Amino acid sequence: MIATCGSARRSLARAFAAPDAGPVLLFVEGAAGLGKTHLLRELAELPGTPDVARLWWRCGAGCGRPEEDEVWRKPALLLVDDVHRADEDELRRLRRVLAGMEPGSAAAVTYRPEELPVPGMPLGGSAMTYPFRLTVLGDRLAPWDEDRVRRAATEVLGESCAAEAVSALCERTGGVPRAVVDLLAMLREQRPAFTGTAAEVAAAGVPARLAELVLSRTYAMSSAHRPLVWAAAVLDGPAARDELIAVSGLGAVPGSDALLRALESAALAELGEGRYGFAVPLAAGAVRDTVPGPVRQDLHRRAAGVLSRRQPVPWAAVGAHHRTAGEYRGWLRAVEKAAESAAASGRHQEAITLLERTLATPGIPPQARARLAPLLARNAVTGLRSDQTVEVLAQIVQDADLPPAVRGELRLDLGLMLSNQMGRFAEGWRVLEVAAAELREVRSVLAARAMAALVTPYWPGASLDVHRGWLIKAAAAADDSGDDAMRTAVLANHVGLAMSWADPEAWDLVERLPVQSTDPACARQAARGLCNAADSAVWLGFYRRVDGLLAEGRELATRSGAPYTEHSASGTRLLQEWWTGQWLGLAKRCEDFVADTADMPFLASDAYVVRGLLAVAQGDWVEARAWLSQRGTFGTENLPVPLGATAAGAVIRLTLARQEVADAAEQARAAWTVVAEKGVWPWAAELAPWAVEALARAGDTDTAHAMVRDFAQGLGDADAPAARAALAWSRAVLAENEALAEGRPDRLPAAAETYRKAAAAYAKLPRPYSEALTTECAARCVLAADAGGGEAPAHSADPAGPKALAASASPADDRANTASAIAELESCAQHFTDLGAAWDATRARALLRTRQPAKKGRPPGRPSHSDQLSPREAEVAQLASSGLTNREIAATLHLSPRTVEQHIAGAMRKTGALSRRDLAHRL
Repeated sequence: MIATCGSARRSLARAFAAPDAGPVLLFVEGAAGLGKTHLLRELAELPGTPDVARLWWRCGAGCGRPEEDEVWRKPALLLVDDVHRADEDELRRLRRVLAGMEPGSAAAVTYRPEELPVPGMPLGGSAMTYPFRLTVLGDRLAPWDEDRVRRAATEVLGESCAAEAVSALCERTGGVPRAVVDLLAMLREQRPAFTGTAAEVAAAGVPARLAELVLSRTYAMSSAHRPLVWAAAVLDGPAARDELIAVSGLGAVPGSDALLRALESAALAELGEGRYGFAVPLAAGAVRDTVPGPVRQDLHRRAAGVLSRRQPVPWAAVGAHHRTAGEYRGWLRAVEKAAESAAASGRHQEAITLLERTLATPGIPPQARARLAPLLARNAVTGLRSDQTVEVLAQIVQDADLPPAVRGELRLDLGLMLSNQMGRFAEGWRVLEVAAAELREVRSVLAARAMAALVTPYWPGASLDVHRGWLIKAAAAADDSGDDAMRTAVLANHVGLAMSWADPEAWDLVERLPVQSTDPACARQAARGLCNAADSAVWLGFYRRVDGLLAEGRELATRSGAPYTEHSASGTRLLQEWWTGQWLGLAKRCEDFVADTADMPFLASDAYVVRGLLAVAQGDWVEARAWLSQRGTFGTENLPVPLGATAAGAVIRLTLARQEVADAAEQARAAWTVVAEKGVWPWAAELAPWAVEALARAGDTDTAHAMVRDFAQGLGDADAPAARAALAWSRAVLAENEALAEGRPDRLPAAAETYRKAAAAYAKLPRPYSEALTTECAARCVLAADAGGGEAPAHSADPAGPKALAASASPADDRANTASAIAELESCAQHFTDLGAAWDATRARALLRTRQPAKKGRPPGRPSHSDQLSPREAEVAQLASSGLTNREIAATLHLSPRTVEQHIAGAMRKTGALSRRDLAHRL
């Protein structure tokens, strides 16, 4: 596992390269644990030297040395290990042997520089006279870099070792190979099994080999000098000489002398210019554990004082030293300063972790809790989620000893976390309402903040009118407070509310956001307003405006320290990429975003839904349902209303494709109720076409008509391009299904015309996938009319409906319409393929084959495909390998389940596949 130094191989190879080559002596320097012995073993396997004798000399062992008169009798490679252990007699013998090296021979001598009796002289204090013909070289082994540590960790622990754990391994071991290997062995054997976190690395302990080495060096020092090493162990990091002396409690002169002795004995090392500590940081723990308790407390007390004089002050470390010293008041003060410092520099998660750990400690005085808890809440709301924070705050707000203003503030932040970061909307709404009432009498600024939170319309439940009512209250409270940041917060939420229902004044509100403010609090709220606007613009269909809003909002969020806003903007970007057809690598981007926010799955809800939509289009329906249900991370009923409607539309589409029409209709009614109760009708755009189709195909045309009517009335004159296109699609769906149900194929051209209007609207946005879907539906209607009607295709799932067009005036017109529809279908199939929508492309091509006339010139009879898959077998096999059942494939391709079964059997026979899963690999 310890890497060989390539330059050492090349250096020694010179001695054996030619018969007249001069001898080579290579000194290899390396501190304990860097792999010197391992290097010698690899040098013993030097390639191209089969006739060279290998002679080992292990210094200080009292045995295992070759006789002097036998060393150079023939070409030989002398491997001398640990020369720092040799006594003077052994060194004299070794010098004589090395001086007698003949051409065609070489020697490698390893040593620890920190243990040489005379620094820089591995062969002792007497200068050696090297023969003129001897080439003397030196090499120095170095610690592993992080990449090498990562590879070692992967070899031992597999892929479970996260980046944070690798960084911790590298930091704690200093990259010393022996320490890395031993620590990895401990992690491999620990119970419960290692899960790959930095905390587990920190808690693993000190490997026995390293502990013995550092303790032997420490306790070889006199008791008068030892406190200096103890001080280094307590400080646990590079420290200046004066700091070590101050913590040790030794005076200036005794302390300086102790530092020299510590360096001479290699108990400590110089880690940089004027900085000292342990060569392997992990060793500090072994030494610290041997320090008597009272002495250790004194050391920690002095360490807290020393660190508080550094600039900047490492307040978290100061607090830890105060606590270990038993100084709890100093500990809590330092924790507060550490959290404030971390928050000021945007390190919110660091502040959250520190405050959670502190507040979870039993016996914290009420006054301290009243100071620290609001600090935790503010960081948690601004930063990313922590489940523990929610639990801590939920307990603290029950504390009757807290001042009412503090309790109200904590309840406010708890409500914001429950709603925005946990997705527990109903619970969060109740908490915020209580907070608004509590704060109204004591703190108008925070009361305005609670009311502003209730303006946000995304949560299921409260209607648009309720949010408008809270907006009036929040604006009045913000004006009364006189606080600019609070006014900006209300404005940011006003932007989100106005944009959601396409208020004509919404874009003017966006322009009023104080994006140039130098106040970080105002800047954070302005960033949130911009990102709210971008999100609403995506749902409305203003895709070209999204880029500018997101770029400015994210830059402002980064500059002002608002990571939650940054992450939410990333979700908006994924939605925009889905609708505008930027699908290349989109699945990977969604999965990466989910992984990056694994501790906060609600924040990644956009990514889950987009990934599910992609899986639907690709025909991977098992994966689609898993992603659309958020993979069980939280209840989909808690999704924001527009996202929930989108996911519901996709699930209804899947259910229809499986011919489970009654279930699809029930799902449609439930999803529509949520949108209708909210009253933000642009958010119905991704649900309406599929919900209308489900009800129309289930025979509930009255409800389907009511849906279309309510959708149209709810939109009114709103400037909502995506919803306008969806309304046309919904009308087309209704018209198509009614024409088929009533046996009136002459009315299908009217449905086709409405589908084309929807397609044109989507093209203008642009939304290429929706454009292709509606164009396909238009072509389907034309072909069905040409064929004289028939039952609705099993895959039908789109819209339609204005006035019926007159039937074709002539057979020539019919032929022209059919040819146009076929061309449209061919174009759709290609667009689906270009996007990566494999299921849709297969469906479009299947419809083409049922209507397209056979090409002239083909000989009669079936084409022969011998051992190659026929086009139909390839389509069926592709859908089967993606997880679709025979019935689902039959519905997609207009085949019988029995025919599908035969095609799958043929594909498996021709490919040699043993199962459907195996078929996917062979395809």
